[in-house]
Amino acid sequence: MSNALKFYINGKWVDPVQPKTIGVVNPSTEEVYAHISAGSAADVDRAVAAARAAFETFSVTTREYRLALLDKIIAGYQRRAPELAKAISEEMGAPIDFALSDQVESGFQHLKRIRSVLATYEFEHRKGTALIVREPIGVIGMITPWNWPLNQITCKVGPAIAAGCTMVLKPSEVAPLDAIIFAEILHEAGVPPGVFNLVNGDGPTVGDAMSRHPGIDMMSFTGSTRAGILVAKSAADTVKRVSQELGGKSANILFPDVDLKDAVTKGVNKCFGNSGQSCNAPTRMMVQRNVMSQAAGFAKAAAESFKVGPAGQFGPHLGPVVSEIQFNKIQDLIESGIKEGAELVTGGLGRPEGLNRGYYVKPTIFANVTPDMRIAKEEIFGPVLSIMAYDTLEDAVHEANNTLYGLASYLQTKDLAKGREIARKMRSGNVYINYPAWDTSLPFGGYKQSGNGREYAEYGLEDVTEIKGIAGFEAA
Repeated sequence: MSNALKFYINGKWVDPVQPKTIGVVNPSTEEVYAHISAGSAADVDRAVAAARAAFETFSVTTREYRLALLDKIIAGYQRRAPELAKAISEEMGAPIDFALSDQVESGFQHLKRIRSVLATYEFEHRKGTALIVREPIGVIGMITPWNWPLNQITCKVGPAIAAGCTMVLKPSEVAPLDAIIFAEILHEAGVPPGVFNLVNGDGPTVGDAMSRHPGIDMMSFTGSTRAGILVAKSAADTVKRVSQELGGKSANILFPDVDLKDAVTKGVNKCFGNSGQSCNAPTRMMVQRNVMSQAAGFAKAAAESFKVGPAGQFGPHLGPVVSEIQFNKIQDLIESGIKEGAELVTGGLGRPEGLNRGYYVKPTIFANVTPDMRIAKEEIFGPVLSIMAYDTLEDAVHEANNTLYGLASYLQTKDLAKGREIARKMRSGNVYINYPAWDTSLPFGGYKQSGNGREYAEYGLEDVTEIKGIAGFEAA
């Protein structure tokens, strides 16, 4: 990749101020297969200066201009979809088919959705003799994660362009190559110099410099709760807006009336998608106490149906988790579940048989998990499901909400009226009843330590705007 060691600043591919590199590891092989440049505060300064200068003109472009720009970006994204899928598969371990059908496709759907929103969105309306206006917030600093890289890049960049904002993006240094291709797509689409800027690097250096920078008006961060807290603290001195999508420990309540085999099987599949590396994965399955043994059996069968293999292998399977750090964290949590007395139904410590190199995790099911166990409280971020017992639905709701997180909740029932009633009691940003299809038109974000602000569709657009009230706009 010709631009891997460069940054995209003010419409050009430029060398870093201080030469320093980071190796990109292929999690299927554990080998460094590419290098990127590690940015510094000086690189951030250059990018912010370009974004501030570009904001003066881009913020006042017409809706029609920005629609045409999004059309070109969407077309370029479609053309380069195979390259994007290959990059994601190699850098973060998504199986190549899944990388194209889900990882890359999610970004495409976000771009299409924000284009549709922009076409009809009302940026101003009258209120008596006043005018209420939504205006672009300014320069946005964006920090995106490695687990769904293009999903998070597009649901930040798309609304920013639609609103007339300019931006500086720092993708995860673990999975940065797809973002370089994305920057090339924006360049080819004719995005004006300075509107979009890309600086690679790590969080403590580039991320912190962005969060503290007085020239950045808003930080949009997706990642761990631990890192999100650091971003918020660094941003506090400049009183910039901070929008965060953080961790989760989502509960999946199976009501007494469900088809247990179907609900459990679908729950395991949902939990293990993307090798369990989704912040809204339903990792705590709650079943009636008297069906725990049956549920565990169905979960065991579902988990053991998963094949695990290299990301470059075609066909349905689970790839590796992203890194040695993640692999070791998952192993530690699996070990804690065993030591604390949870019933290991299938999976467990170590790699799957026949896979001696690569960050591969055995699809793992624990049953009879209790609320005090680490695997019931901590975000594991791997293909590990904890099954917990409840006596009444009220108990299940209480325990589901008894967490620091509040990103998503899942409810399975044949009684839709009861499902609707319980959905209102869930303390989470999203509630999914009976495994519905993914919908980019819904707001995405969390309660409590799962973050603040909302992304996707018009909610993402409004998150990157300021509201202005102009009193006396008309004579009384």
